[in-house]
Amino acid sequence: MGQSFIEQVHYIRIPVKDLELSARWYRDVLGLHLLNTTEERAIMKVNEGPFLLILVPTKDETYAHFTIDHEQEFSIGFTSRELSNSHQHLIDHQVKVEDIKEDHGHAFFHFYDPDGNKLQVHW
Repeated sequence: MGQSFIEQVHYIRIPVKDLELSARWYRDVLGLHLLNTTEERAIMKVNEGPFLLILVPTKDETYAHFTIDHEQEFSIGFTSRELSNSHQHLIDHQVKVEDIKEDHGHAFFHFYDPDGNKLQVHW
């Protein structure tokens, strides 16, 4: 087919229970920029890049991750050059964080947002 007609991933939507609380958490704990909030969504920007996270309120029991053999698997991975500092920052903010692991020279850890969405940070 050659080059894809899709240029880039523009945004990912994340289900949350309390939109205001989650928007503040993603802003204050993860340091994302809150661009816009309505009753239907909060738009968060990751630094200066084109990528957006859109928080969508729902009362349903649903998450932005999935399971394989009943084990939770993340679907959103962030990068951080300061992996250890990022890990400690989340611990300091009482975030549920798993230990840093290494896999063939690739270091990463998983953490959970206030709604139980499993996320990853790697370098």
